[in-house]
Amino acid sequence: MTAPQRIALLASPGIRAFDVAVISEVWDVDRTDRGVPAFELRRVAAAHGPVPMRGGLSLSPDRTLAWLGRADLIVVPGLDDHLTPAPPAVLDALRRAHDRGTPIAALCAGAFTLAQAGLLDGRRAITHWGLTQLLRELHPAVTVVPDALFLNDGDIWTSAGTAAGIDLCLHLVRTTHGAEAAAAIARSMVTAPFRTGTQAQFIEHPTPRADRDADALAALRAYALDHLAEPHTVASLAARAGMSPRSFARHFQATTGTTPLHWLITQRVAAARKLLELTDHPIPEVARRTGFGSEVTMRQHFANHLATSPRDYRTAFRQEAGRRPMAR
Repeated sequence: MTAPQRIALLASPGIRAFDVAVISEVWDVDRTDRGVPAFELRRVAAAHGPVPMRGGLSLSPDRTLAWLGRADLIVVPGLDDHLTPAPPAVLDALRRAHDRGTPIAALCAGAFTLAQAGLLDGRRAITHWGLTQLLRELHPAVTVVPDALFLNDGDIWTSAGTAAGIDLCLHLVRTTHGAEAAAAIARSMVTAPFRTGTQAQFIEHPTPRADRDADALAALRAYALDHLAEPHTVASLAARAGMSPRSFARHFQATTGTTPLHWLITQRVAAARKLLELTDHPIPEVARRTGFGSEVTMRQHFANHLATSPRDYRTAFRQEAGRRPMAR
């Protein structure tokens, strides 16, 4: 029997209750009856006493920093006051864990804690869109990326604001345990297992959009997802939405934070990943079913989006026990 993956929630005074709740919901709920692997989540702090949070809440740690040496993954919640210096013992523990090769993920303003530890120097990182400039100013050695939901650089992961922490946690489950485990957790949480777009869509809304346009684009996206194998262009999608190509592209960008073709490619990559993980379909067939047309085209987009090839992705993420042909 495989030992449960060991997750460390690293707690410091002032951590955000939402981040703690997300980490706990993903890794501290028993869903083994739904095919999700067992996890061992531990709440780790520098001392044994309660860790205060905003709103009169507190977290009771069950392990000290020494337990980080046993963790398979460390997740760092953000702080309500992102200027609060992290305890030196916490920073030292993070550095030691990183030196051992333990993957570390920070949610939202948790990036400031990793930056204080020097773990983001020379790396790409992200945080809430309202904090990106501050992160640049306080930590100029960090390359701050403004427009992703989450990203990784080596064995370090960071995420954008609030709900993007859910996206990152589910993605970490997916990369370790496969798409079906992440999807089962997402269904339980009533959220999407994989969101597309960037946090740019949340930065500002200069003008309200007509309900008709929003409804038309929602219906259009649903149609495209149901017909990924078909060729689509901006013109053909715009015609189906009842808009001119220029108006369609503008409204699509405002609604999703990305262009129609980038969204479509991202959806095709996501669909191809699932087929590669869960079926025995030959790679050319996967390319046909997901609308890439050819293995060469799919390989190019996998290289751009995932820095790997479809063949290598299948080798790394295939779920032997869950393989099955999918319905045509």
